Amino acid sequence: MTGPEVADDERRTPRRARAGRATFPGVRASGVVDHVDLDAGGQWTPDGGFWAVVVDFEGRLRAWRFAAVDRREPDEEASRPGEWVGPEPWSWRSSLDREAYLGAVESVRAAVREGEVYQANICRVLEAPLPAAAGGPDPWALTAVLHRGNPAPYSATLHVPPVDGDAGCERDEGVWIVSASPELFLEVRDGTVMSGPIKGTAPSSAGLGAKDEAENIMITDLVRNDLQRVCLPGTVEVVDLLAHEEHPGLVHLVTRVRGRLREARPIWESLREATFPPASVSGAPKAAALDIIRSLEPVDRGPYCGAIGWWDADSGEAVLAVGIRTFWWTSEVGGTLRFGTGAGITWGSNAAQEWQETELKAARLVALASGGMRRGASAPPVRGEQDGQPDEGEGSR
Repeated sequence: MTGPEVADDERRTPRRARAGRATFPGVRASGVVDHVDLDAGGQWTPDGGFWAVVVDFEGRLRAWRFAAVDRREPDEEASRPGEWVGPEPWSWRSSLDREAYLGAVESVRAAVREGEVYQANICRVLEAPLPAAAGGPDPWALTAVLHRGNPAPYSATLHVPPVDGDAGCERDEGVWIVSASPELFLEVRDGTVMSGPIKGTAPSSAGLGAKDEAENIMITDLVRNDLQRVCLPGTVEVVDLLAHEEHPGLVHLVTRVRGRLREARPIWESLREATFPPASVSGAPKAAALDIIRSLEPVDRGPYCGAIGWWDADSGEAVLAVGIRTFWWTSEVGGTLRFGTGAGITWGSNAAQEWQETELKAARLVALASGGMRRGASAPPVRGEQDGQPDEGEGSR
């Protein structure tokens, strides 16, 4: 292990930084000096330092403290040592095929009819084999591909190689995440907290309708209620309602909600307990929606739909994105690349249209990761887990 020594606040002994890097808009960090890995329900109280944070949708929290932090835009050339080699376009599989997804949509509509829930977000996870050397494929090469082909306001790249516990280091399974998230979960700065839920997606503004606006307002109310749990009474307000945001290949309907925090330097656990998981990717009421999600989705979402970003425990500032439009790689089964996509379901949902929305959200990014945009393909086909066959007439994107 090489790198600078950093004083450990708890033990008052120096710690040697190990390999690891993280980049966010305006921030790049290197040299891991500490990490935590907590199951859902575990309590984390960082006492100082800059941390890159990943909270899985199911609640697992992982965070890495970095020794060196540079608050400048990352240099793309410096962070791109090689060319990205992605999975074969035909190799992607979906945790829910078209038929299963349409059935899940109808199940949510039935729950709405019975008064159990108003809205629930139903997702599927795409995966493709991607063998790689120790440490995984090159995340910075994929980062460069996405920056060129699908720039995003809350993008993130986190790469910490695994450590087996030898050489004086605690065991750490590491992390490999490349995200092109367009959605702000929480921004904490100057005693305020901001959230920017996305609800409503279409190829163009003309495709956004009354159902999208109603769903956005419903989730905005849930975000307002969440923030009121940590903000001063009367300070939570909507500052930008139903704005149209253009992103490569689609348009989102976005609202921003802001409030003044009760504590100028908020405690992490207070914010997490009040707001997690993000309202836009769970549903309303949140507890009932989560029960439905668990009953209908066959696999865990992992970092997809969770929170990805940074927390500065010295300044009390943070920027966390909702973990959508996100790739993550693990070494299981010889190496697997994953990507999630989903849609919010209400009584007014049309099942086929909701499936198509999940296709739209994934099409460009999956094609970029597969090299499809260079080959001129619109999107790679994806096989359903249920029958192992491609969906007829549809590319699962």
